[in-house]
Amino acid sequence: MERSEVKTEYKWKVEDVFADDEAWEKAFAEVSGALDFSAYRGTLNTPENVLKYFKAEEEVEIKLLRVYLYAFLHHDEDVRDSKYNSYLSRIMTVMSRLGAETSFAMPEISALPEETLDKLCKSKLLGDYDYMLSRIKAKKKYILSEKEERILAQTQEPMNAANEAFEMLDNADLNLPEIEYEGKKQQLSHGLYSVIMFGSDREKRAEAFKLYYSAYRKLINTLSSTYHSNVKQDIFYKNVRGYASCLEMALLGEDVDKSVYDNLVNTVNECAPVMHRYMKVRKKTLGYDEMHVYDLHTPLVENAELRLSYEDAYELVLKGLAPLGEEYNALLKKGKDERWIDVCETDGKRSGAYSIGIYGNHPFVLLNYQKTTNDIFTIAHEMGHSLHSYFSNKNQPYSKCDYTIFVAEVASTVNEVLLLKYLLKTTDDKRLKKYLLNYFMDMIRTTLFRQTQFAEFEEKAHAMAEAGEPLNKDNLSELYYGLNKKYYGEAVTHDKDIEIEWARIPHFYRSFYVYKYATGITSAVCIANRIIKEGEPAVKDYFRFLSGGCSTDPVSLLRIAGADLTKKETYLVAMREFEDALNEFEKI
Repeated sequence: MERSEVKTEYKWKVEDVFADDEAWEKAFAEVSGALDFSAYRGTLNTPENVLKYFKAEEEVEIKLLRVYLYAFLHHDEDVRDSKYNSYLSRIMTVMSRLGAETSFAMPEISALPEETLDKLCKSKLLGDYDYMLSRIKAKKKYILSEKEERILAQTQEPMNAANEAFEMLDNADLNLPEIEYEGKKQQLSHGLYSVIMFGSDREKRAEAFKLYYSAYRKLINTLSSTYHSNVKQDIFYKNVRGYASCLEMALLGEDVDKSVYDNLVNTVNECAPVMHRYMKVRKKTLGYDEMHVYDLHTPLVENAELRLSYEDAYELVLKGLAPLGEEYNALLKKGKDERWIDVCETDGKRSGAYSIGIYGNHPFVLLNYQKTTNDIFTIAHEMGHSLHSYFSNKNQPYSKCDYTIFVAEVASTVNEVLLLKYLLKTTDDKRLKKYLLNYFMDMIRTTLFRQTQFAEFEEKAHAMAEAGEPLNKDNLSELYYGLNKKYYGEAVTHDKDIEIEWARIPHFYRSFYVYKYATGITSAVCIANRIIKEGEPAVKDYFRFLSGGCSTDPVSLLRIAGADLTKKETYLVAMREFEDALNEFEKI
């Protein structure tokens, strides 16, 4: 379908950012000419001067982000459009220049004597920046001189070579073989592989699994070297800055205590028996003598999809999220009515779904809506992101509005859990109920258990390399294969090829990122439970979290909403939810 065929009410209103390209060009020219911060160099030692610098930088950043937003949205309407590709390229150049022009500031502030830094942190003038300054103080011993920081900044691009090499191998040079599917020969791709894995044809799943991993097996030495290079990059930065470990470097960068990471891994390991039980139930339900790893994604209940129009799906989301109160519901309606959302799949449009929320503008959501249960949940998920951005931007100054990646998936998943629980409560259709329970269990399996397995792999692989052990295809595959067996248990036949699954995970090139998916769903399940059980008091606390931006550390913000990730009990709540769903599934 061409974009011109889509009704206006199903297109996002980019005019809310700039009226037209002419207005954009004018704003672009203005911000491009405002990147000189040299007058502030050498002056950042008093509250007054630091405030002037922060305000000047913020003014430019806010304008630049708005210019970026307009180009970004238009680009994603049709990624083939050379004009908006050019707009984005121009923006990225300006953003790079801004980074270079302001690179002196953090080293200059961090180099101040302890007493002067304390004075800045306690200054009422700098109240909007107190948390940021406290983080500078906490990382002071890891920040190098301005000259050294400039050198390190210049290493970012060449140090990204491992990630770029992986992406090229994974997307261009993998040479996946052909497979016969739906009556015709076609080249296997990541997307087609996923479709087949979720399908009901077991023989085709087995065939696709073998073909898929045979392609990775041919490149395994190169992929091992590429991943080892990525880990060595982490070790380089760890050593240069003086961190005790790569994990400490990653956690301190987000102001997350190591107890959170340890709690996650330890509790999931302790609760592995319930996952092993689910694997036994899955095997029994499917009726297999042997259940292979390529049998883990196919739904246990077929033909129970909710197939709703976009209008009906949105109404269902409104009902499911009613426990969040009238204000939240009104904002969901506002987002739909005032065209925050781009709904339909069209030729050239970016695939998938996302929400983007930039200070000074309402959020925007990209969908490619189809009549599936998954896409109904995607509406709830992306609007969760949007309203998180909305509340943080509304209630925080620019310096504190941008919530961290650590909490980014919480609000979206709270919405999914609330919607799912509403559907389970209101449906009398046993097939649908069973389908939804399976959906929920697999959500927890893939997001909590699987991402924790990934996190444990990353931690152990980095520890091996930090101890001087070279990473190669043999020890990485042995490590991963052992973890797979530990997490899924004896009910699964652990096909040998699964040992190299680590070699295809793109997130491993953003080290210590995956655990945040697991802590995110843990927090979301805990918060959604509290909202359902306690009502208004829990909703008020949750709104305080949504409005918190990055005003303090993310673990403290989640604690406000009732999810204390430093305590084992929080993780056990999510585990009990999984077990309750399994019990209900078996009962039906």
